[in-house]
Amino acid sequence: MKPRESHVRLKQFQVNEKTRQLGQIQLMMAEMEKMAAELEYQIAAEEKKAGITDPTHFAYPTFAKAARQRADNLQTSIRELKVQLDAAELALEEAQAEYEKAAALEERDAGHRSSRAV
Repeated sequence: MKPRESHVRLKQFQVNEKTRQLGQIQLMMAEMEKMAAELEYQIAAEEKKAGITDPTHFAYPTFAKAARQRADNLQTSIRELKVQLDAAELALEEAQAEYEKAAALEERDAGHRSSRAV
């Protein structure tokens, strides 16, 4: 295997890895959004059952208060993952550009080698 071919394979591996990381972040965000939605549903049900929707009310349900805190924590985590998602998308774009550049160099070199062989 020629050095350029291994360089192209390395760049392809990096693109695949960045794509996998991006997918993982998106999956985590989707799962957290689903959990937050379920918590919001549970909060609404608990508030309806108690007849109190004001979290500062002295008789506000403890379960709803705790669920609201968990939902808020999940939303904070989702915002942090969004920052990571943006960085991962940028890294993927850079890796793809490097791969395309390496592939173009390899293709050019392959064209030079085949024209010399003729």
